[in-house]
Amino acid sequence: MDRCGSALELLGMLVYIGAWLSALATTIMPQWLTMSTSLLPVESYELGLWETCVVQDVGGMECRAYDSLLGLSRNLKLARILMCTALAVGMLGIIVAIPGLHLIDSCNPTKRTFIVTAGVLGIISGVLCLIPVSYMAHLAVVHFFDDKVPDVVPRWEFGDALFCGWVAGFLLIVAGMLMASSSSSCSQVEAPPPQQHSYQVIGTNVTFKTRTEYV
Repeated sequence: MDRCGSALELLGMLVYIGAWLSALATTIMPQWLTMSTSLLPVESYELGLWETCVVQDVGGMECRAYDSLLGLSRNLKLARILMCTALAVGMLGIIVAIPGLHLIDSCNPTKRTFIVTAGVLGIISGVLCLIPVSYMAHLAVVHFFDDKVPDVVPRWEFGDALFCGWVAGFLLIVAGMLMASSSSSCSQVEAPPPQQHSYQVIGTNVTFKTRTEYV
């Protein structure tokens, strides 16, 4: 593999790992949706995939996990499944990419297959990460601008986890594209070495006959 391909491969791997960690943080963070009320301005509420939290302005924070899995809403169940699937696919892509790295085994004839497979898995993981994040954001926007809900009723807004999830999803897609494109050569085509022509000298025996004239 050329230097350009190795650089793309290493850059894609670093972005891959960083994006996967961001997706993991998005899954764990409770700040998927936030809500503050005018009745209690000193408190705000945060909704996550695994727990809900009450945050006070003085710095206190109290979180409580969901009591039952069956009691969750369909939206939270779907977000959980897709985020966990995205993490599993992303981890599988990282594991597959390791034996195909040029730094690990530069003489592996099947390394191109490993790298391309890891890139495809990274793209799939990024799409799976973007779906629940964008869907939860869509629900928040629909409920926020719902005319049927009175203005005095508090409404959910975007939390920090949504922005972190968008970044993680896009970076996973970018990392997958870098990994897939690193297997193709991007260096300038080297000029072929000049051909060496061999010349065979065929010896010719030329016989000069001396002509003698008699008078």
